[in-house]
Amino acid sequence: MATQKWISDPTHSELQFKVKHLMISKVTGGFQDFTIQAETDGDDFSNAKVTAKVQLDSIATGQKDRDNHLKSADFFDVEANPTMDFTSTKIVKKGDDDYELDGELTIKGITKPVSIKLEYGGTAVDPWGNTKAAFSLDGKISRKEWGLTYNAPLEAGGVMISDDVKILGEIQLVKSAE
Repeated sequence: MATQKWISDPTHSELQFKVKHLMISKVTGGFQDFTIQAETDGDDFSNAKVTAKVQLDSIATGQKDRDNHLKSADFFDVEANPTMDFTSTKIVKKGDDDYELDGELTIKGITKPVSIKLEYGGTAVDPWGNTKAAFSLDGKISRKEWGLTYNAPLEAGGVMISDDVKILGEIQLVKSAE
C-alpha cells in the first residue's frame, strides 16, 4: 500500500492546555502556530507516523502579561527554545474510533515519553475536493519533567500552579496531493 501524507489544517485545528491555578480553578491557553504531519498506509491511521512542531512564541492565554511570563526563562524560555516537538513511537487502536498515540515530547531540550488518547472523528471531503480526517486528542503531562518548575507556595498550603497540565486538541488533517 502506498504511503499517504497528511498535514494539519491550521484554520480548523486547535491545540490547548489547562492547568490548575491557586488550586481552585483552571486556566486555559493554547498555541496559535503549530504543524502536525502524519504518514499512513493509505487511509489507515492504525500505523501512522506522526510529528508535531509547536511554535512556543504563539502561546495565548488571553492575558498578555501571563503570555510573556510563559515565554520567559521561568517557563518555556522561548528565546533559547523556540519550539516544542513531538515524534510518535507507536499508535495502538483501542476501539472502533479510539487510539493511543505514544511518542517522544521535547520541551526545553528535554525529551520524555508521552501517551495521548486520540478519538477519530471521521474522514470527509470538503466542498473544494480536499480529503480531511479529524481527531480529538486528550493527554496529561507533568510539567516538572520538562524543567517547567516555576511556582510559588500559597499561604493556606499548596502551590500557585499545579504540576499536571492537561493537553487537548481538535485536529483536522488534510490529505496531501503528493
